[in-house]
Amino acid sequence: MTSDMHGGVVNVPLPVARYRFRAQVQGELRLPPYAGSLLRGAFGAALRRVACMTGLPACPACPLYRTCPYPALFETPPQPTPLPQQFSQVPNPYVVEPPASGTRRVPAGETLEFHMVLIGHEALRQLPLVVHAWQRALAHGLGRMRVPAVLREVAWCSDEGHHEPVFEESDTRLHPHDAALVVPAPPPGLTTLRLHIETPLRLQHQGHALGPQRLDTRTLILAAVRRATLMLHVHCGHDAAPDMPSVLNAAASAVDDRAGLSWQDWTRYSSRQQQEMALGGVVGQWQLAGSALAAAWPWLWLGQWLHLGKNATMGLGAYRLSTDG
Repeated sequence: MTSDMHGGVVNVPLPVARYRFRAQVQGELRLPPYAGSLLRGAFGAALRRVACMTGLPACPACPLYRTCPYPALFETPPQPTPLPQQFSQVPNPYVVEPPASGTRRVPAGETLEFHMVLIGHEALRQLPLVVHAWQRALAHGLGRMRVPAVLREVAWCSDEGHHEPVFEESDTRLHPHDAALVVPAPPPGLTTLRLHIETPLRLQHQGHALGPQRLDTRTLILAAVRRATLMLHVHCGHDAAPDMPSVLNAAASAVDDRAGLSWQDWTRYSSRQQQEMALGGVVGQWQLAGSALAAAWPWLWLGQWLHLGKNATMGLGAYRLSTDG
């Protein structure tokens, strides 16, 4: 099997990294059922406060729009891509991964733990600014009661689950670390993949969310390919070239079992649109079986860092991949 089938992403170091943040809350913190929107909003507001130099109300009209780190990280400007479809909006180079769903209360003095994925050379270069923005966001306070917290530690997370501290409260500088992510080759004889979907995965067709009965392997695999290739081009300078006939064959020939999926409703209030937004999706286990799955492997494997579906930046569409049948 040639590396071309894998789009040139297998065994290639990619500038993608996950970081674990640990903060000590200074009062009892009550969280919504899903805290991804809360954390992302707090981070974005703090990042704008520390990065914006002009104070203009909207970024596109600012003369620093193409050089300021705030839009580069949080409101990425549109740009042409080599993909057949062009985009008026491109994905931002981060994913906020909140505490596990259902974490509703963190007692005073206890630790709030969450993760953040940074994608691309520029996002990783801005890690000191990202950490500083989180310090400001946490100090400003979270939740309706604005409970402050102190950032105690940031650690880089390896793909094997190891943690390497890169920031501690007493430090003035971040520790050097290897932030590259390497997509492994598919396991020999791969015939089964299982997605353990942990936060609502909202894949859509013509603007409508797909429930367990309407989902299929083609929708899943193509969503993973599109997100990965777009993110790699826009943020990593890597023009991945999937072998689409092989990818489509993998999608067409795979047999999937969606009996382990269920629909989870979730709503959030959008201050920008001033209305409640429904953002439910599927959670649970989704099993794929087929002899051609190796062609889909790198894209689904990368999805464990990039997430899939609607509102991935706030942590939706999170899953783990296993080959245990």
